Amino acid sequence: MDLDLVFLGTSGSLPTAQRSPAATLLRRGGERLLFDCAEGTQRQLLRSTVGLPELAEIFLTHFHADHYGGLPYMLKTFALRGREIPLTVYGPAGLRDLFAALRRIFGRLPYEVALVELGAGDSLERDGYRLDAFAVDHGVSGVGYALVEHVRPGRFDVEAADRLGVPAPMRGRLQRGEPVGDVRPEDVLGPPRPGRKVVLTGDTAPSARVIEVAHGADVLVHEATFCEDERERAHETLHSTAAEAAEVARLAGVQLLALTHLSTRYSGGDVAREARAVFPETVVPRDFDLIEVPFRERGGPQLVKGGALDRPPEPVSSVP
Repeated sequence: MDLDLVFLGTSGSLPTAQRSPAATLLRRGGERLLFDCAEGTQRQLLRSTVGLPELAEIFLTHFHADHYGGLPYMLKTFALRGREIPLTVYGPAGLRDLFAALRRIFGRLPYEVALVELGAGDSLERDGYRLDAFAVDHGVSGVGYALVEHVRPGRFDVEAADRLGVPAPMRGRLQRGEPVGDVRPEDVLGPPRPGRKVVLTGDTAPSARVIEVAHGADVLVHEATFCEDERERAHETLHSTAAEAAEVARLAGVQLLALTHLSTRYSGGDVAREARAVFPETVVPRDFDLIEVPFRERGGPQLVKGGALDRPPEPVSSVP
């Protein structure tokens, strides 16, 4: 099953000509999960190869305007398009109060919007994976999100099944962990294979909790609002420097670190150079870049520059 991340907004609090504020789309099979929805997110989607889908779920990390400012306008667009299917919005404590204030902007909607407040430790069980909410350190009510796929059965040994005389129509039962006569699943299956893990922090200072949650992740998407020259400012505002985010990735043992939420003070190159001195497997996506996350037996995660634009993508690269 395909899994990737589409970076729709990679700037910090202010948009620039090249970067929009925070929004990331996670695609898993046919599912589309939007994390944060800053100003201009629906236009970013429309400019991309994704288009503006009838999103079923939107996840907010916290309630600073650069993370939810585009949401009321997206809700209104859905209404003007005649949407009827329900939408669920998830976020930390205070989500209902936020929507009470935003209703004067988007007005009445012809579809149901369910609001689900999540706290650290809450988990949403899905088909083949779960979504965990975890605590971050940003001084306001906020959560990060980790998508953790279930462990998969080991590879099916066709030759072993042939030797044991397992009829082809019955082999699916063994793959599901069910015995077939005297044949046990372990007789024809290799060792269990891990699923994938993708962690998105939202805004946060460096945090031991993030290190714990991100342990062994395929991809960690971490903010890097500042570089080390503004370390004191980063600590005052409970943000991270690029070097600090890289140290989190190093301690967590992730495969790939993707840095977002860049201040207008810095270029992607500035941020990448600082982070790679600590953790070489770092990328700094631009808007419309994507990261493909294959199963580990098929290779590691890869940045595809411009991969969500309606033109041939640039070659796979780790250069920001």
